[in-house]
Amino acid sequence: MIQKHSVTVDEVGLTFSTGDLAHLANGAVTVITGETSVFVSACASKTVREGQDWFPLTVDYKEKYAAAGKFPGGYFKREGRPSEKEILTSRLCDRPCRPLFPKGFLNEVQIIGLLLSCDQLHEPDILMVNGASAALAISDIPWNGPVGAVRVGQIDGEFIANPSIEEQYNSDLDLIYVGTKTDMLMIEGSADQLPEDRFIKALEFAHESIQPIIAGIEELREIAGKAKTEFPLVVASEEELALVKETIEQGVIDAVKLGDKQERNNKIAELKDVAKEALIAKYGEESFNAAQLSMCMEEIQEAAYRQQILDTGVRSGGRGPKELRDIACRVNLLPRVHGSALFDRGDTQGLVTTTLGPSNEAQSLDALTGGPSTKSFILHYNFPPFSVGETGRFGFTGRREIGHGALAERSLLPIVPPEDQFPYSIRLVSEIMGSNGSSSMASICGGCLAMMDAGVPIAATVAGISVGMVTEADADGKFTKSIVLTDILGEEDHFGDMDFKIAGSRKGITGFQLDLKVNGLPFDLVRESVAQSRTARLEIIDIMESAIAAPREEINPNAPRITTVQINPEKIGALIGPGGKNIRRIVEITGAQLDINEDNSGRVSVYSTNQDSMDRALHEIDLVCGEIEEGKLYRGVVKGIKEFGCFVEVLPGQEGLVHISELADFRVNRTEDVCKPGDDMVVKCIGIDDRGRVRLSRKAALEELEARKKAKEEAAAPEQAPEEEAPQAEATEEVAAEEETPKTEA
Repeated sequence: MIQKHSVTVDEVGLTFSTGDLAHLANGAVTVITGETSVFVSACASKTVREGQDWFPLTVDYKEKYAAAGKFPGGYFKREGRPSEKEILTSRLCDRPCRPLFPKGFLNEVQIIGLLLSCDQLHEPDILMVNGASAALAISDIPWNGPVGAVRVGQIDGEFIANPSIEEQYNSDLDLIYVGTKTDMLMIEGSADQLPEDRFIKALEFAHESIQPIIAGIEELREIAGKAKTEFPLVVASEEELALVKETIEQGVIDAVKLGDKQERNNKIAELKDVAKEALIAKYGEESFNAAQLSMCMEEIQEAAYRQQILDTGVRSGGRGPKELRDIACRVNLLPRVHGSALFDRGDTQGLVTTTLGPSNEAQSLDALTGGPSTKSFILHYNFPPFSVGETGRFGFTGRREIGHGALAERSLLPIVPPEDQFPYSIRLVSEIMGSNGSSSMASICGGCLAMMDAGVPIAATVAGISVGMVTEADADGKFTKSIVLTDILGEEDHFGDMDFKIAGSRKGITGFQLDLKVNGLPFDLVRESVAQSRTARLEIIDIMESAIAAPREEINPNAPRITTVQINPEKIGALIGPGGKNIRRIVEITGAQLDINEDNSGRVSVYSTNQDSMDRALHEIDLVCGEIEEGKLYRGVVKGIKEFGCFVEVLPGQEGLVHISELADFRVNRTEDVCKPGDDMVVKCIGIDDRGRVRLSRKAALEELEARKKAKEEAAAPEQAPEEEAPQAEATEEVAAEEETPKTEA
């Protein structure tokens, strides 16, 4: 019988257990914090697929509705395609695990995570990463772990490890940190313009926080780990590699120096054909192995790109390590959209549009594990195949697109105005028109420009830049030489050791993501990378602000205008009407859109692209929800007759008394002599007592209307002799029809 083993890490409240589930997996671990638990398995295939020349690692995280005691929504009561959060969690786990597999290990590896229980207080994504680390560590799969993962927040200037979902609302930092015992391996997250020195301190705090987790995983490995299996490593044949080098190595070295991407790619393709012919000539066509050729080409190109930089400090196209590519920015490109911008950096080009809509257009979230149920700021990133000059599948949103869009979105979110100040839903769409490195950072720059073009009152200008790195290491893996590269190309990302994306304003950092191909990044290189990215970011912001220095003072004329009114919360039901009948009527007759805030505060937002439509909608709201105000004129309906006067309804459900003495400017003996039930009557509110009783006057209303008419006629009439008098008009209730006084509607 297989025994269950558990290890608890008290410092961060994590418990690892193995032995009770999935006995046949290479490694299987359950990670628990509070009442949230995630099961993670790791399995590897026994053989390598024929012709395989890349490492097939798959990470899948799945949230089960049963974990939160819920049914899946929709007609089919089964979980379907992965949600955005599941995809982002899978990518989060993939990135730190991938570089720690041995070079040449090409057996397929699959990591699967299942959310088993959810208390809606603790995020499961950190559990997924730590669970994958533990499952790989105790398995027989070759892997150079373990790693530890922690989320760091900052509340009132104090760092906190693994904050609860509620605590994250009060945090101005969301840092996910993954590292080994000695070095940083992967980070991602966002911050509210966090200064660089404070950012470094957060990384140091995170690194200390993961040490107990790594120790706990190592303890679990000691008591329940399997011996590592020797898998054959797939590497380039020494003989074939030597032949390919002899044939085309110098050509590759010359090709990587070319400044144009297409020219480089075409030259490399020609050289690959030459190498193929050389291999066939020596070994025969029946012995030719396409995978071996690809591995040889990969190794030669990697050496050519890296060695040139390490030896001379010169990159493709002649740039130095800290030099940016040429940048150009344009705004207001498209006539009908609410905001648009084109951001060019070398061959990378992002066309970004902004669309403003009512707050009820916010995206609904399933919120299975807690957190907000909607989000009103959305950024979608699209990467069509033509952006890299290739053919491929189009119209399908891949994991990469979702991940890059999420990075750009969280980097811009800190500068987006709060909904109570700018009650719009905002959608950015980044269409990558050309890509040669850092297209997600181009989306950040273009997205910021597009929002400014639309008139969104953002807090600061934000830009993003990616820095890379090439290194030399000794036999123990210690770096003997390293160069940090600003604004990396696609090839420098592929053949280099690092892709460190940092976005921010002049004030500080708003978003970040680090991916490594080495087994860790020492903190001295972290500090150098952060400092170098800030210098480049400020340079980019200067260029962006030369295109548009600040958000436009008015929102785009094509965007809906908004007016927010406050009504009595008790009248929300009256505004909506039975089954939504009244609010639909207002929308239909005015053409405006109404959005009632869900917090029952009585705040109503009215959206319209037409001022007449806006005015009519506000008038309709006032008729239903307005309060009677002293000194204001109304056209109401007589509801009741009494000896002492009549009751007039001036707003729906609101009426006041017109005393018999206030019915006319002469003595009235009987109320019925002036009015009867159902009559329209112009009245003026002349007082509201402490008990809320309203006193109305028809006499005062007629006097005011007469004065208005006289003033209007005097203003319109030509100058007359002093002895002449302007004709007097008798005040009648028909005059009210010409005045701007609200009228109660049936």
